[in-house]
Amino acid sequence: MKTRTNQISRFIGAVALAIALSAGMTFTAAPVAAQQQEEAAPVTAETPEGEEAEAAAADAAAAEGAEGEEAATDMAAEEAPAEPSAAEANPYGLGALWEQGDFVSKGTLIILVLMSMGSWYVLITKLFEQRRLFDQFNRVIKLFAPTDTLKEGIEALPQRNSYRAIAESGEEAYTQFSKGLSSEVTLSDWSTAALNRGVDALAAKLQGGLALLATVGSTAPFVGLFGTVWGIYHALVAIGVSGQASIDKVAGPVGEALIMTAIGLAVAVPAVLGYNLLTRRNKGVISRARRFATEVHLRILSGKVA
Repeated sequence: MKTRTNQISRFIGAVALAIALSAGMTFTAAPVAAQQQEEAAPVTAETPEGEEAEAAAADAAAAEGAEGEEAATDMAAEEAPAEPSAAEANPYGLGALWEQGDFVSKGTLIILVLMSMGSWYVLITKLFEQRRLFDQFNRVIKLFAPTDTLKEGIEALPQRNSYRAIAESGEEAYTQFSKGLSSEVTLSDWSTAALNRGVDALAAKLQGGLALLATVGSTAPFVGLFGTVWGIYHALVAIGVSGQASIDKVAGPVGEALIMTAIGLAVAVPAVLGYNLLTRRNKGVISRARRFATEVHLRILSGKVA
């Protein structure tokens, strides 16, 4: 009985000791765990703060980079040269010639322009006049040939017709001859002289304006040459003032001189070609006028006048 009691006491003591040991280990582990949690907490808390700092630094760097790019763009825009205008792109054209030239250069250019305008006006108007005379001749032949007498032929022709004036001069010569000139000159000579005067009047009318073309064709190159000499003179003056023969001092006046030469040739060549063209066509008109005058002369000699 006593032995069993001792065994129970020992068991209870062992259980109590185990409980005590368990409680002591629990109390010891709790502070350690708490200390470990406290040590780990700053690390866990420090991680978002570091990421935010890195993000802020990245944003600041990006902002600085954008500001640097904008500044570089502004500096490049300020330093980039402005696009040259049409006048600046070609400083030696006609516009520069007029702006940089003095009164002599401008006067020479104006003279060349007036000469060119006058020659083209004469050329165009004379071509139309010659075309009209060619058409009139074709119409005169159709109207005058079927008539029997000179008077009927004249009445068949239009009033404003250059060939009618030739026929009227022949009729007037026949009338004057019938008044008593038969003893001094023959009818053929008298009527021939009158008809020649009518043809010469038409030829003189056709020659109008050709003198201007001849003058322009012969003098325009020399007027342009004068502008060339004046431009070279300015080039030499620029070289003397600057003391060095740099291209920027010489290019302007020399370009002005070359433009003057080109303009002078451009004015002279059409005038010469137009003069030759009009002269050749005038010969065709005069030939037709003489043919018509011969027809009138034959009617006068045959007595088919009235």
